[in-house]
Amino acid sequence: MAVTVSLVLLFGLVLFFLLRSNSLGYGSAFVAVMFGFFLASTGAAEPINELATAVIEAIPDL
Repeated sequence: MAVTVSLVLLFGLVLFFLLRSNSLGYGSAFVAVMFGFFLASTGAAEPINELATAVIEAIPDL
């Protein structure tokens, strides 16, 4: 759960800075959010979560 919240905050922060630097328009941001929202409700959500967990566990503790 903590990893999920951290990733949501990280991606939200990246999205915020992309919007601030005009590298990403508000329409593109909306599409990105909607894509993520609908992707989470498909069968692809579980493999994506497993991949993210595997990558995070592969990173050595600092």
